[in-house]
Amino acid sequence: MNAAVYARRKKVNALMFALTAACAAVASGTLLAILGYIAWKGASALSWSFLMNLPRPVGEPGGGIANSIVGSAKVVGLAGALGIPVGVLGGVYLAEYGRGRYAFAVRYAADVMNGVPSIVVGLFAYALIVHPMKKFSALSGSVALAFIMVPIVLRNTEEFLRLVPGTIREAALALGVPRWKVTLLVILPTAGRGIVTGALLALARVAGETAPLIFTAFGNRFEGSGMLNPIATLPHTIYTYAISPYEDWHDQAWAAALILMAFVLAVNAATRLWLRPRST
Repeated sequence: MNAAVYARRKKVNALMFALTAACAAVASGTLLAILGYIAWKGASALSWSFLMNLPRPVGEPGGGIANSIVGSAKVVGLAGALGIPVGVLGGVYLAEYGRGRYAFAVRYAADVMNGVPSIVVGLFAYALIVHPMKKFSALSGSVALAFIMVPIVLRNTEEFLRLVPGTIREAALALGVPRWKVTLLVILPTAGRGIVTGALLALARVAGETAPLIFTAFGNRFEGSGMLNPIATLPHTIYTYAISPYEDWHDQAWAAALILMAFVLAVNAATRLWLRPRST
């Protein structure tokens, strides 16, 4: 090879390597900067009493976000109970039985739903549940979050089921096992880790949604008010405190953001460990 050509290729290779490394550094650096800033701002207001106490009246310093933590657990938990089964079963249908125009329409609808702004989903849940009931409720918030979860879980389930080798299906069918038993007893357990991972990531995604909850769950200064009444959630509390004129509420908003961020990071780390190849 000509020495000049080789030298030019080495320079281009070094330049592109430096460019891609810089882009990766910007991406990871931005994330670290956000995490670090939230930790720096939120750590000062974080305490055991902040986690265990209810909010105090407006303008009075102190208080906590126990109601928001409990409310988020209720709303996200019910959303998972509603959305995960629908998404998993839909993904099973698409991967194992979905053919033709109907399957194409379902995939297209799921992809479109993944791109719909969450505030639009919140407005839909408001029109579907809040307006007929004439009040905000935790149930309507859970339904809104479930709408967001379904397409995520559905497409994730389909992708992981398609990763199962076809030879496994063929071997089970060759033994005379019915198709539905092959799916239930062979395919789903094989792809189980990936499906669980997708469900956990979907839960982490909706746990940070704010816009749908503004139109549905709304908020509540107390806890234990039931699923048919307004309920406080961490994202809504962060939003409310952040736009308030009270400095103490601003500090609490940062602390609440730190808690929410820690939850999302913990779920993501758990899914990474869950998917990590295991030695045999």
